[in-house]
Amino acid sequence: MIKKKIIVLLLILIFGITKAQEKTNAFSLQQAIDFSIKNSPNFLNSELDEKNADYRRKEITGLGLPQINGSIDFKDYLVIPTSLIPAIAFNPLAPPDAFAAVRFGTKYNTTAGFNASQLLFSSDYIVGLQAAKEYLNLAKINTTRTKVDLVAQVSKAYYNAVINKERIKLLQVNIDRLKKIVDDTKAYNQQGFVELIDVERLEVSYNNLVTEKQKTDKLIQLSEALLKFQMGYKINETITLSDSIKTGIDEVADLGANNIDVTKRPDYQLLQSQTKLYKLDVKRLKMGYLPTIVAYGSYQLNTQRTEFGFGIDKNSALKQWYEIALIGATLNLPIFDGFQRHYKIQQAKITFQKSENTIKNLELAAQLEANSANIMYSNAYLTLSTQKRNIELAQHVYDVTQKKYAQGVGTNLEIVTAETSLKEAQTNYFNAVYDMIVAKIDYQKATGTLIK
Repeated sequence: MIKKKIIVLLLILIFGITKAQEKTNAFSLQQAIDFSIKNSPNFLNSELDEKNADYRRKEITGLGLPQINGSIDFKDYLVIPTSLIPAIAFNPLAPPDAFAAVRFGTKYNTTAGFNASQLLFSSDYIVGLQAAKEYLNLAKINTTRTKVDLVAQVSKAYYNAVINKERIKLLQVNIDRLKKIVDDTKAYNQQGFVELIDVERLEVSYNNLVTEKQKTDKLIQLSEALLKFQMGYKINETITLSDSIKTGIDEVADLGANNIDVTKRPDYQLLQSQTKLYKLDVKRLKMGYLPTIVAYGSYQLNTQRTEFGFGIDKNSALKQWYEIALIGATLNLPIFDGFQRHYKIQQAKITFQKSENTIKNLELAAQLEANSANIMYSNAYLTLSTQKRNIELAQHVYDVTQKKYAQGVGTNLEIVTAETSLKEAQTNYFNAVYDMIVAKIDYQKATGTLIK
């Protein structure tokens, strides 16, 4: 009885895991986008760049905090240094220009202590803080731009795979329908009602349809592999797409391409941030004429001994630790550098002006791109509407032709022609659907509305 319960429990767990896996492998477009944001290597790298920029900002901030260092220096003089002093110090009768070689010091010398410094004023530090903050903002904007590109790529790849699947369904319907006509025509041929050429003509169309379906099957594999790559999904794992092509098609509203807000585009924001950095570089160079002031202090303990050891004996001068302490400040003031900084400032100004011109050019280009995307989007919708009507007409012609053929008042040539027209209309329709979706994505990307 216990074994049966264990078996039932295992089966429930296995069934639950299988269902969870199936659920995990099914993606709507939004789920595919969410998955790609969490798993795409390119997007993950952009997020890491953003974290790195934040760490860089904190590193620069740390330059303005107190800098404290500790040190211990131990010396063992294998040969005590020799000093030269006037010989008259030991012998009053010695010549004035005579020197005596004397070794001063002890064999062991140890110094332990710490020193601290504090930056009081530095123009580079002040501007560096501002630049680090803007650099972090630049990294955030770059992450947003990478996200926009990723959403566009995943969306296009997703609908490409969905459309190919829809195409397969219609091709299979056409194949089944034409297969029945081929079989009926073969039967008529065996009874002597139609010629063999009629059978062969239909078989050619049937074989072409089968070949096209096989090619489309391969395209589905390729389009799914591309989607998996864009998502950061394992290529060898299966994936199910739950959205249909109807999800990506909607009515074309007034797109308002003439009233776009270019500031919503990440590439525009990126240029704005870069321009701010160039402006800060000019400011940094100008403030470089100001002095730099640093305060510092040091506290050390020193001992000199003839024997190795670190103990303290107040009765022995050789076993004492002697204090050394100081405080001070350093002021560095640039006076003349051969006009190097002046010309560096001029170069930085030119870089800043070029960046401003690039922004103006992007504003014009963005408006042109939005207008172009608007027209492409509208044209794609018109084409889709036309192709949708064409596929309905081609289907109607095919149905009528099939009925006439079944009643013996039509020819198989009409069947082949109608089938070819229907297949062409279906192909044009699916191409128009994909063009419509791509045009919509491109328009949203051009106007900075692809992501919220």
